[in-house]
Amino acid sequence: MNIVVWILIFLGTFLFMEFMAWFTHKFIMHGFLWTLHRDHHKKDHESWFERNDAFFIFYAIVSMSLFYSGNTGFWYGYPLGFGILAYGIAYFLVHDIFIHQRFKLFRNANNWYSRGVRRAHKMHHKHLGKGDGECFGMLFVPFKYFKK
Repeated sequence: MNIVVWILIFLGTFLFMEFMAWFTHKFIMHGFLWTLHRDHHKKDHESWFERNDAFFIFYAIVSMSLFYSGNTGFWYGYPLGFGILAYGIAYFLVHDIFIHQRFKLFRNANNWYSRGVRRAHKMHHKHLGKGDGECFGMLFVPFKYFKK
């Protein structure tokens, strides 16, 4: 197995997941599965868990399935699965921990990137309805949110 190809597949998968996050959020979460995503915009329960967390489970199953396919001879399954896993970890760190403070970490981050990501996410969450709000990924936030 060529390690360069493995790394390129991993990185390509990680970057493709940014598109998938945008696409899933815009057309699925704010579309036909709004019932699962709604509580992320307007909490209507006391639980720490949200119905929105089901989307993490979906991508975890996809990632684990690719790991399994790697065990059966489809070696591309490993870098694909690890790319999805790495994006999921990065997304969880940025979105759930840094932005939404589900765990009280990274509270004092105050550089231009962290301010821009927070500002962009705040603009998205000011809309509580299904059809409102700009959708974007985690890494490629529109530049208009990065002010000095």
